[in-house]
Amino acid sequence: MISKDCIESAFCFFHQKWRVYMYSNDMRQKDDIEYSIASYVESMNRQLYEKIADGKNDFLTDHTSFATDMQAAISRLDAMAAEAE
Repeated sequence: MISKDCIESAFCFFHQKWRVYMYSNDMRQKDDIEYSIASYVESMNRQLYEKIADGKNDFLTDHTSFATDMQAAISRLDAMAAEAE
């Protein structure tokens, strides 16, 4: 089971990092955010990760699809949080 707290925690972390990432022009800062998200993914609830990854093996860990993955993750987590209420 995936707790509401687990969903909300992931949503807050991703949302905060995404807000900085999307407005940043500093490539090093963006790389640091990608690394931070990849590290978070390694330790997050496996069930939650698999659910938001929707079958994509390199979800949130592939540089070329990071921005798209982040938007999808935030959207899916937001929907899950709403369902959990």
